[in-house]
Amino acid sequence: MKLYGYFRSSAAFRVRIALNLKGLAYETELVNLSTGEHLSDDFRRVNPQGRVPALVIDDTVLLQSPAILEYLEETYPTPAFLPEGAKARARVRAIANIVACDIHPLNNLAVLNYLSGPLSASDQQKTTWYQHWVAEGFNAVEPLLAGSADTGQFCHGDDPGLVDICLVPQVFNAQRFGCDLSAYPTIERIFSACMECEAFDAAQPAKQPEAADIA
Repeated sequence: MKLYGYFRSSAAFRVRIALNLKGLAYETELVNLSTGEHLSDDFRRVNPQGRVPALVIDDTVLLQSPAILEYLEETYPTPAFLPEGAKARARVRAIANIVACDIHPLNNLAVLNYLSGPLSASDQQKTTWYQHWVAEGFNAVEPLLAGSADTGQFCHGDDPGLVDICLVPQVFNAQRFGCDLSAYPTIERIFSACMECEAFDAAQPAKQPEAADIA
């Protein structure tokens, strides 16, 4: 397996966590988002959308982190990312989607670059934008976690799964953009529990090979 990614990409971060949790070996290929390498002809031959991650398995290129996570779950079912039962799976998918489908798309690099480029937004305006959408999402995630008996040490039960995989990178980015997370004690507790796990710790941005050279 080869993972095309970037150390600060939260979507690539999700896939690194998932591969680590499944115990799968993979090599990494840096796509430097800070220099626009993702928009190069060479990378667009891998992913015509020009985004990371892309996971290459044999001759197949998998795109979009939710689809990659589903593939890994279906192909390598142990340990499971999804709980047993349709209702429990619906809960997990719903909370994961708040992060992956509501918060993240509004705050990814393409959107932030468009704000500062064509729309001439200042750095402060971009930060305000980012913090607003994090708060909108976390204001929903926190009570869904805190108010459910299904929440355990992790977002669903006592083993990390799909929600944790999506949540941890978003917390990292929220911290980077100076978001006040004091109103989200359950999110912070689960984040801390995740970061005690080697699969999450090894996947964090600062521990990627390119981090020291680019940061």
